[in-house]
Amino acid sequence: MDVRPSAIAGRWYPADSEKLAASVDGYIQEADLPEIKGQVIAIMAPHAGHIYSGPVAGYAFSAVRGLQPDIVAIVSPMHQPYAQPLLTSAHQAYQTPLGSIPIDQEAVSELNSALEEDLGFGLTPVRNDAEHSLEIEIPFLQRVLRREFRLLPVMVRDQTAKVGQVLGKSLAIILAGKNPLLVASTDLSHFYNQTQAVQLDSTMLDQVASFNPMGVLQVEEQGKGFACGRNALAAVLWAARDLGANHVQILKHATSGDVTGDYSGVVGYAAAVVTRYMGEEDRN
Repeated sequence: MDVRPSAIAGRWYPADSEKLAASVDGYIQEADLPEIKGQVIAIMAPHAGHIYSGPVAGYAFSAVRGLQPDIVAIVSPMHQPYAQPLLTSAHQAYQTPLGSIPIDQEAVSELNSALEEDLGFGLTPVRNDAEHSLEIEIPFLQRVLRREFRLLPVMVRDQTAKVGQVLGKSLAIILAGKNPLLVASTDLSHFYNQTQAVQLDSTMLDQVASFNPMGVLQVEEQGKGFACGRNALAAVLWAARDLGANHVQILKHATSGDVTGDYSGVVGYAAAVVTRYMGEEDRN
């Protein structure tokens, strides 16, 4: 199998499989999770190095512990200098110290075709990319999901609403009936002081909690809130809505300052869960 080797093991998370499993398990077990209302369709998780964002990511992945999806679509930003608007892996699997996760080639092909039909372009496959924001989520999935799953990796450079909407709609179409889970990978504000970061992040998270993907994009354009993966997040919200989700819970917010003790220039992290919630009967 043509496997994408880990680009970040040993730097962004432990390279030793036992240490990685223990640290990920610790973040998940330490999450003081509230009651999750409804059926989980998607989660939002941060993507910094595990020592910084792991305590927050633990909340997002604790919310899906024990689920058995057949396919997991991770939608992340692309921080690397590729020119193409939407990208995916040209490999057959992603490798982490915890093992390899096969890429669902059929789903990638279906998504590419749907995007080409509506946008005139699809997913550009890349090899040996150094993007961290997608890979960083995989060890958490490897520890919380109860059976093997296939991966649909999408990395987003384009930040326009049209691309986010079409990506979301296309994801929903090709994932319908496939027992999926969606993961939106994003951090929030970058390098403001703690007071400013909390204000900016609160504004962005208000849009997420209101299930308003267009608002996610607009508050960044207005300079009122920031998310480096804003169009990845917006696309997942649009996709989740088309898949029947109607409720968002913010599970946790923190900053890098809460780990380092330096609040002069922090990065914001948040975890959220997107569910299909019909009311009290969902609790029984």
